[in-house]
Parts: sequence; C-alpha cells; structure tokens
Amino acid sequence: MPEAVKLDGTSEPPSAIPFDLSETDIGGFGNVFGLAGNKYGWIVEIDPANPEDYGTKHTWLGRYRHEAVGVRVVTGEPIAFYSGCDRRGGHLYKFVSRGTVSNPTDKANSKLLADGMLYVAKFNADGTGRWLALNPDAVINPDRPSQIIGNTVILHDAAGYQRLTDDAAVDAFAAKYKTLADLYTGTRDEQQGAIAIDAHYAANAIGGTYTARPEDNDIAPDGSLYIGFTSGSPDAEGGPDKAVFASPIGEDFHEPGWVMRLVEADNKPGAIDFTWEMAATGGEPSKGGAGLSNPDNLLIDKGGNIWMVTDMSTDKHNRVVASRMDADGQPLPSSKMIGIFGNNSLWYMPTSGDRAGVPLLFAIGPMECETTGPCFDTAEETLFLAVQHPGELNGARHDGAIETRQFIMTATDGTEFEQTRTVPIGSNWPSGQDGVAPRPSVVAIYRTAGGAIV
Repeated sequence: MPEAVKLDGTSEPPSAIPFDLSETDIGGFGNVFGLAGNKYGWIVEIDPANPEDYGTKHTWLGRYRHEAVGVRVVTGEPIAFYSGCDRRGGHLYKFVSRGTVSNPTDKANSKLLADGMLYVAKFNADGTGRWLALNPDAVINPDRPSQIIGNTVILHDAAGYQRLTDDAAVDAFAAKYKTLADLYTGTRDEQQGAIAIDAHYAANAIGGTYTARPEDNDIAPDGSLYIGFTSGSPDAEGGPDKAVFASPIGEDFHEPGWVMRLVEADNKPGAIDFTWEMAATGGEPSKGGAGLSNPDNLLIDKGGNIWMVTDMSTDKHNRVVASRMDADGQPLPSSKMIGIFGNNSLWYMPTSGDRAGVPLLFAIGPMECETTGPCFDTAEETLFLAVQHPGELNGARHDGAIETRQFIMTATDGTEFEQTRTVPIGSNWPSGQDGVAPRPSVVAIYRTAGGAIV
C-alpha cells in the first residue's frame, strides 16, 4: 500500500520493504539510504538566496503527494497554504497558521508555518464546501464507495489498509470508530503527528472529498483559488466524487479534467466555509467542454487571466479516432477520444470582457512532450515555458518520418467531419535537425515589438 505507516506514524524498517522496481510499480525508494517511507512526502522550504539554508521541513503541512502549492499572505490575516495530493482520488488541503501576518514580504513569515491546523476540503454538489480539520477530534465519516467513481474507498486502522468497495463495510468502520483519536495511538500530540504523517488516509476517514487529481493551485489577485484537476478517471486507489466531478454528458467518468475556482467565505484566508464553481471543463465544445484536455499547471497574470498547460498522456497524443462508436455501437467515452486534441499545449483564458471564461489556444508543444511551468517575468513581457520529455514515445525523428492519421471530429454544433492529420513520428526538438536526439528545454515567448503579452 502506498506510503504505509503504522497508527503511531512510524514505518516498517527499510529492510522489511526492499527496493522494488517492476513494469507497473516502484517501491522502497529510500532503502539505499536506510530511510523508511515516512521520511518522504513532506514540504521542505529552501531559501535559494541563502547558501547556508539546508531546508526546513514543515511538518504541519502534512505528508502526502504534494503537487504544487498556493500561498496566500495577507496583512493581519493568517497564512493560508494550499496544496493538492496528486493521485486519483487525491484531496485538496489547506494549512492555516495560528499567527497572523504583519508584513507580507517578511521572510520571517515562514515561521508561521510551524503552528496552525491542516484542513481537507469537503465539496458539496451545490457549489458550497467546508474545510475539515485534521485533528484527533475530527469525526469519522468516510465517503461511501457508491459516491466515488470506481467504487473504492481505502481506510486505515489496526488491521492495516483496507480497500473497501461496499457501503456496508464503510458503515461498519464509521460505527466502530467515532473520531480520529479512536484510530491513531499515543498522546494527543502523538496522534496529531501520526495524522499529519498519514494525511491522505486520515482525510479519507473523515470524509475529505475524493477529487480528480489536483495538479496545480494558484491564487488570483482577487484572493480566489484556481485548481487544475487533470483527470477524472479512477484507478485502484480511488476516483473522484461522482456529484462534484460529473461528466457534462453523463458518462461514467470524465477523463479530460477541469479547472475549478474556489472562493473563501468573506474572502478570508482562514475561513472554514467556501464556494466553488468549475471555471473550465475539459473536452470537446460539442460535448460541454472547453476544447482542451487534461489541464495541469496554471499561471494567473496581473489582470487575473488564467494561463494553463495540458498534460495528456503521451501515448494518447494524436491517437487515431477512426470512429466515434465502439464495437457494440455505443459512443466512445471521453477517455478514448483524447487523440483528437493532438499535442500538449498552452491556453489563455480571460476572466473578463466578451471572451471571459473561453479558453483560447496560445501555443502547441513539440511532439510527445508535456508543456509545463509557465511563468512571467515581472513586467509580463516574457512568458517562459518548459518543454518536458519531447520525443518520449518514439525518440529522435529520422528521415522526416510521418504518419497520416484519420480523426472523426465534431463541430461546435455536434456535426461530424473527417480530419486527415500528418503526424511526425518522434522529435528533433529543439535543434530541428534530422536524427538529432530531442532534449527538454525552456523557451521564452515575447512580442518582437516589445511590451506586455496581454
């Protein structure tokens, strides 16, 4: 079981979980160094301007699969530190400091992360939500498998980690344990430490909402939080909540993902209640989508506009869609249609004006790459964009290799038409020279005449 720990927060010794590498899994990461699993999964802060800073581990931020952070620092308010757990069925978390901010630019604000409370988001289908405190008093109330796409809930108790697929089994768990104090062992402080170490499974136990792989979260100038949910598909660890992450066309699950906007009550960083809405839905426009698939990293400019890159799996790039029906004559699900979206790309979505909420294609990445880490310079005149693992599937392109592929597309009104696409095989990015191996790189995008990009 991933990140397995005992109910006191300790791990098995490395010798008991040897390093393992197979076609489908990897485990025992720290055994070469004699480090157990509970040493991994933490947020560590490093000041790059201080060569004597060897890092500070922020235990209060919890141990899980952190995939980006959004930090809100407002004078007179506590720090709000947001992060998502990058797994199918992962949760969205917020740490709220006990102390408040006096000067938003003071490096001493880092010390506020040493005392506070970690919360997990509970989303309601009506667009409201609440932050649930991950402390020993938290009431056990897991989501039931019938609420989750994939019908899987994983819970942790003295018997170990249990993959439950039946509501009655989860009901029995909730009847046996009333609070997290009934699960985790030791003194109250020790229990709190164990909860932080076992954050994902503690969040499962108290009913944190299972989400669609939160892969980025960014704070807008107005204080709202945008979250990139990359994929609505389930796996053995779970899947997203059916009511919150519903397909726009009613299919079992929606692979192309979403971008969510979350607003804290009274716009306060430390609020317990919030509202949420989907700012963009992945998928075809004729099927309720925004024309993109699998949003990942986000960037919000000074005007509050959203920039987003996509993270479609490489083996799905430009995959042929010769028919929109399966062998039984049923419409293909969105997960089988990803090939029509081509390469990973960069999108711009204005949040005001006539095109507000409409994502616009800004840049297309090289073959078989992931576009990542969009970032502006201070004046927002240059946009930096990373090109990750170009040619991941086929390596270097040789002799101008291409394939002609057919795609059954739909116009915005749903009318079908056939598209013929000439697809390069492999990549020579960034050299462009035939046979030269592709390399990851960072590009700078700017106006040749100068000035702000937007």
